[in-house]
Amino acid sequence: MRASLIGFAAASIFVGCTTSKSADANADRLASARPDSALIVSRAGFTQPEAVRYDPDQDVYFVSNFGQGDADAKDNNGFISRMTPDGQIQQLQFIAGGKAGVTLHAPRGMFITGDTLWVANFSGYKLGFLNDVAAGPDGEYVTDTGTNSIYRIANGQVTVALQDKTLGGPNGITWDAANRRFIVVPYGGDSVIRAWASGSKTLSTIGKSTSDKFDGVEILPGGGILVSSQGDSSLHLFTGTTGNSIMRVGGAPADIAVDTKRNRVAVPFVDRSIVEIWELPARN
Repeated sequence: MRASLIGFAAASIFVGCTTSKSADANADRLASARPDSALIVSRAGFTQPEAVRYDPDQDVYFVSNFGQGDADAKDNNGFISRMTPDGQIQQLQFIAGGKAGVTLHAPRGMFITGDTLWVANFSGYKLGFLNDVAAGPDGEYVTDTGTNSIYRIANGQVTVALQDKTLGGPNGITWDAANRRFIVVPYGGDSVIRAWASGSKTLSTIGKSTSDKFDGVEILPGGGILVSSQGDSSLHLFTGTTGNSIMRVGGAPADIAVDTKRNRVAVPFVDRSIVEIWELPARN
């Protein structure tokens, strides 16, 4: 990889995600899918994986790992892995803190624009808890769960785009291109997910579900909104104004990624150090 850490105060940027053929032998453990469930594979070998991002151009999953130790420690031992769609770890430390000038204390949410992989990374900047990142038409946006804020990164500058307690500890964020808005889900507060347009100071309610402690969020083809909930260890699908649990997973799910080529979802579990790949229900 042409690993170049460009660096902003609120996020880290890595450029040039090229293909690698190396594999990590110690992580080569693959569990068979249970015949009575939608689980495809369960992959061990990660170290506190917090987020997954699917790249359809390369047909590969990127997995951010906190690494050993406390997620708040400035230990620079976080790393990004590459995983194939069948669950094989292609390269465990594709990008690693402390190597090639890279600083990764505890990487979290990721987003891809062109050949750039954006990573929300714990930093020395006076923030609360950077969590997820998404790109809109006018810049990249990062959630701060600890300060009820959303930051905008554009032209090398970091600004506060929104600060509102209604965000409820914003965790996951994604761009809803069809409706030209961001979808933001709360880890704290209530069980409501909300929409927000960049430049606006107001939020609108999208829907309510039966659980809380939301983490990752993805827009599905057709407009459904898939959200991971640590409150009931499930994935919730929002259609219209109602969210319902569509599958129970093996623990507290973190920041998910949808494989748009296979109608699957990759689910990381920080406390179990595994990533599961599940089949999504068939779309009507």
